[in-house]
Amino acid sequence: MMEPHKIVSETEWLAAREALLAQEREFTHARDALVARRMALPWVKVEKRYTFETPQGERTLAQLFGPRSQLLTYHFMLGPQWEEGCPGCSFLSDHIDGMLTHLEHHDVTYVAVSRAPLAKIEAFKKRMGWHFPWVSSFGSDFNFDYRVSFSEADKARGKAVYNYAEQDYMSDELPGISAFYRDENGNVYHTYSAYARGVEMALGTYALLEFTPKGRNEKQNMGEWMRHHDRYEDAPQQHACCSHEQKP
Repeated sequence: MMEPHKIVSETEWLAAREALLAQEREFTHARDALVARRMALPWVKVEKRYTFETPQGERTLAQLFGPRSQLLTYHFMLGPQWEEGCPGCSFLSDHIDGMLTHLEHHDVTYVAVSRAPLAKIEAFKKRMGWHFPWVSSFGSDFNFDYRVSFSEADKARGKAVYNYAEQDYMSDELPGISAFYRDENGNVYHTYSAYARGVEMALGTYALLEFTPKGRNEKQNMGEWMRHHDRYEDAPQQHACCSHEQKP
């Protein structure tokens, strides 16, 4: 149940709304300044050769760009032993297909990357009905180097470096997004990575929920209400639940 709200006249509501608008404008300008600082970050040249399994065969990181100079890789939580993708990563991925054309026509290639073998990725992608590119980094250091996959040694000591700090071990896979640039000579540079709540900007559902009277309506996190889109009660097709041990 929602807590009761103060009921006012239209004039009083308009005054309150205009006051909030001033704060919203401040927030927008602060965000613009933050984005400018993000774009001004220095870059790191990617020296290591990473390879990925794709439906078209093995590809290097540079080849994942296709004809474009910018690449976004979403670190999708689907480990080699997992039976299905993370619900949170799936929630984000439900937003992607509609963006692809716009990204690609703005010089950006989007690719999801997981450590699961390609066959497992393809099966889950088919189940979800997605079309965005999704490749396997199985056998590569890519996920470990970009701090989204964690070793048995990390698990044993109960600590791992994630989101730029050492934290208590949470899972063998965690989410993130990394951006890369490829110059005219084929050199690839790592320009940015975000983790944890840093990837929320891609969640258009949250943006719309925050316009509503109840907002996100969560006490803790999305796990309270959000499901794989084929697991809601009114979904046209249901799947047997699997073990949740692999999820954070």
